[in-house]
Amino acid sequence: MAEAHEADARVPILMYHSVAADPNDATRALSVTPAAFAEQMTAIADRGLTPVGTAELAAAWRSGRPLPKRPVLITFDDGYEGVHRHALPALAEHGFPATLFVTTGWLRGPYDTGGALDTMLDWDQVRELAAAGVEIGGHSHTHPQLDQLGGERLRFELIHCKEIIADQLGTVPASFAYPYGYSDRRVRQAVRETGYAQALAVGNGLARRPQGPYALRRVTVRRRTGPDEFARLVEGRAIARTFVRDRALTKGYAVLRRARQARGRVLGAGA
Repeated sequence: MAEAHEADARVPILMYHSVAADPNDATRALSVTPAAFAEQMTAIADRGLTPVGTAELAAAWRSGRPLPKRPVLITFDDGYEGVHRHALPALAEHGFPATLFVTTGWLRGPYDTGGALDTMLDWDQVRELAAAGVEIGGHSHTHPQLDQLGGERLRFELIHCKEIIADQLGTVPASFAYPYGYSDRRVRQAVRETGYAQALAVGNGLARRPQGPYALRRVTVRRRTGPDEFARLVEGRAIARTFVRDRALTKGYAVLRRARQARGRVLGAGA
């Protein structure tokens, strides 16, 4: 992997979801076991990699400041309870920072919309994660495909999420992650106008400064990610080959989604 001070540095941003020994069917494929997560954190430490936060990475690239040697990001989407129960102790053991992107309408508490896929964090646990050094970012309020929304609903999802986090934690979130990884120019502009300083997609590729602060790519860690594949991810090796099937499926689904969008515009025009 290129050194962090180079202009074209490539940085692995790991995307986790659930950390659970016995997840339900809805989250199983994108979950990792607590033992696997602990082993992966040890592998990062043993390889001399330096975890950094999302805001730290984006700020360094925005200002031109150097990053630590061999940076890597550890991120979690949605807000599953296992991030507090299982991931936090493993992170704390190594002194690693991480970023958690919360879907505010899925978390247990006063804003729960009932749409969560599995057991979620409550706000006390989110505050404990924040106090332990985990950056808390936004992931929308109800986890929709943002690029399928009209302008008013899009703004609600972004603004309501940000306001809830600020109210519960006392700090305004600086980072955002797109639900499902989906965004377009309109969505990215809305995220910027909402006040988020940077945003993460998926893309299953390494993050690079030329991607811009609102389209940084991540690589997916899931239940079938074994030690050899994980080593390739954090070292930035054979990324395209690792995710070749995922990219083919993504391209096919992108065609379907564009067709749905076009159909929606036609129907809207005829209304």
